[in-house]
Amino acid sequence: MGAGPAGSSAAYAAAKNGIKVALLEKEENVAQTVRTSGVTLIDYAKEFGIPEDCYNPIRTYNFCSPNNTISISDDKPKAAVLDVRKTFRFLADQAKKNGAEIFVNTNVTEVITEGGNIVGVKASSANDEITFRAKMVIDASGFQSVVSKSLGLVKQWKRFGVGAEYEAEVENVNSDTWWMMVGQMYSPAGYAWIFPLGKNLVRIGVGVGKPESEVDPTERLDELIEKGVGPIKDLGKITKKEFHYGLIPNEGLSRKTVYDNLILVGDTAGMANPLVLEGIRYAIKYGRVAGDTASKAIKSGDTSEKALRHYEETWKKEIEPKIINSLEKEKFNPKLIKKKLPRHFLTLKKDTKIEISHDMKNRWTQLDIKTADRPGLLSSICSVFVKNNASIKKARISTYGERAEDRFCISSLEETPFLKKPALDK
Repeated sequence: MGAGPAGSSAAYAAAKNGIKVALLEKEENVAQTVRTSGVTLIDYAKEFGIPEDCYNPIRTYNFCSPNNTISISDDKPKAAVLDVRKTFRFLADQAKKNGAEIFVNTNVTEVITEGGNIVGVKASSANDEITFRAKMVIDASGFQSVVSKSLGLVKQWKRFGVGAEYEAEVENVNSDTWWMMVGQMYSPAGYAWIFPLGKNLVRIGVGVGKPESEVDPTERLDELIEKGVGPIKDLGKITKKEFHYGLIPNEGLSRKTVYDNLILVGDTAGMANPLVLEGIRYAIKYGRVAGDTASKAIKSGDTSEKALRHYEETWKKEIEPKIINSLEKEKFNPKLIKKKLPRHFLTLKKDTKIEISHDMKNRWTQLDIKTADRPGLLSSICSVFVKNNASIKKARISTYGERAEDRFCISSLEETPFLKKPALDK
């Protein structure tokens, strides 16, 4: 259910394994409505076989608050801003080429159960009613969790992010540079962004966490554009082309995701990093795992919850450290040189090592951070610097497999190292 990245990826994997697959999509076309800003890493795009013409590469990352700006550049692009519509249609086409049948403009109206277990759905398409009988159902219906909610297995998400953005043509933009903006003036519980798509196109957006803030992201976005706040003013004339609005869950691993004959995947399963609310790569990767698990269960003749449990164990084991890193508040004692860990870095994993030293000649404090790589790591670190008026004088960003080893040389607004303990703790 659902031809987004999770549903299409599940359909692709199951069809590739020789299973007869029906992929149901409620809209008239796949990706008719865009609900995400579409940011991921180039390595993941390549891993999933997403063509290069489906994304714009990013090499420079700018972070700003009302009083400070930080810019970090890589030697080569590492991040990507997806052409969401083109990418999602590529994923759906992959499924179709491998034998999946796609039913667009098809809305699930009823869930069919026998003996308390799901065995299919009824759906409306145009003026017709269609019954789909199935040995396995994969609920990839997104935030609304249509099938799972109809069965009474889940309730509406209580903590979630709301994002509003315009895709717009602008006068001035560096196509390999994005902006992330933090602070109350941008979003009281989230951040704003400018993500370039190439050819003078950008996505300008605001994300707000609920229920932490009652701010309407659309109203805040309109205000920022109208007033030309921060780096938005440097874009020059802004011609809005398309409006996007989306919801993404922010409750970590709270949902059970396998039942007899049923698997939950993507936003339906809560597969999102709670720090930056990014979930596309999880949706694709574990959508494929869901499709593979379902197809093997069907072939074995056992589609019970027990037979499907490997899927849940797999995705939660792999995602859990990344999600907990963003939510964790308990203190720990990583090995440091001379100084204790600043409180802002307490969300890093327990095997994190942070070494702090001072360079009096260059008048900066050097932070060497070694930790498990995860989405939003760079953003998290730089947000701390921005909020505390630390200026990055030099940076080295390195990734070795699943491990990040970063060095930041920072100074105060007075161009001095952070020698005093209160300033360093901040």
